[in-house]
Amino acid sequence: MKMLTSAQAARALGISVDTLRRWDRAGKLRVERDAANRRVVPASEVERLRGGEALDRLTARNRFRGVVRSVEVDGLLARVEIDVTEPARVVAIVTREAVDELGLRPGVSAAGVVKSTSVMVER
Repeated sequence: MKMLTSAQAARALGISVDTLRRWDRAGKLRVERDAANRRVVPASEVERLRGGEALDRLTARNRFRGVVRSVEVDGLLARVEIDVTEPARVVAIVTREAVDELGLRPGVSAAGVVKSTSVMVER
C-alpha cells in the first residue's frame, strides 16, 4: 500500500498540514503512524477524499467547471473561453499545444483552474 507523508497528502488534497491534522483528529480521514510516530496517509484515503481522482492531477483549490464557449488560436497561443456553471465566465491564455493535447473545442466540458495569478485549463 502506497503511503504519503502528511505534507504530500495535504498538497494532493489542496489543504494545509494543519487542516490534515484537524481532519485526522475529527476522524474525517484515516492516518497511520510510521516508526518515528509521524502521520502517514494511505494513497487510497487521498483518492477517496478527492473522489477517486488520480494523485497526479493539479492541486489548485479553485476550479470552475463549465463548457468551452470558444477557442481562438493565434500562433503558439490560444484563448480559451469557458462558460462556468456559476454566474461567471473564465478566460485563459494557454499554449496551442495545450489546446490540442486537451482536445479543447466549443461544447466540451473543461475546468478553469485558478492558482495564484494564473488560470490553467484541465479536462
